[in-house]
Amino acid sequence: MKLYQEGDAAAPVPPPRMVVRRETLITQVTELLRTEITSGRWAVGSRIPTEPALTEMTGCARNTVREAVQALVHAGMLERRQGSGTYVIADTEQGAGLAEYFGAARESDLLELRDALESTAAALAARRRDEDDVTELRGLLLKRRELWHRDPQTDAERDQLIAADVALHRAIVAASHNEVYSEFYDLLMPALSRSILKWPVGVSHSFESEHTEVTEAVIAGDPERAAAAARALIVTLRGRGEG
Repeated sequence: MKLYQEGDAAAPVPPPRMVVRRETLITQVTELLRTEITSGRWAVGSRIPTEPALTEMTGCARNTVREAVQALVHAGMLERRQGSGTYVIADTEQGAGLAEYFGAARESDLLELRDALESTAAALAARRRDEDDVTELRGLLLKRRELWHRDPQTDAERDQLIAADVALHRAIVAASHNEVYSEFYDLLMPALSRSILKWPVGVSHSFESEHTEVTEAVIAGDPERAAAAARALIVTLRGRGEG
């Protein structure tokens, strides 16, 4: 093997030295929060802990936590809602683009998409639901009924009603045991939540009988009834100008 001498024209030129920067504390905290989202511990549609709670959880200063959260807001994974908190709107940065697209869609277009998706998912759920699904659906239906039986007095109570409604719809889709449907519905959930925020919520706007019919049809294992009930619910929402 030839050894090159200093000054030899054939000697290879060493590459420029690379400088490896240490991760900043903000980057580390951002990754910790991102992991909470991608792992599912902070589910799409859920509200993340408050800034003081995050400060305590991470052991970092408020400014660091605030910058980390803002980084995920810019990435499209989190959304700040005035007077309500910060919510997970996508569990991947790729999915954030679709979530943003759905959020800007027309109300009528979203309802038509939900009609196709939720009616088919309800029929599949009626065929495939297991005992765990049945228990989950009964619990979520009861929780929704209890919360929507009164009018919210605060923004926090309003958020609880909306979260209960979205959770029931999400559980019906999940009971279809179709992973693609579930993933796609997760991308719709932020737009669905924002849509409900535009309208009154509470006892006079609960559509309790319609939600009960869909859920009971799935539990009963009746695909045709479940699909028809899901479609009837969307028709009712469309006719009353709500989503």
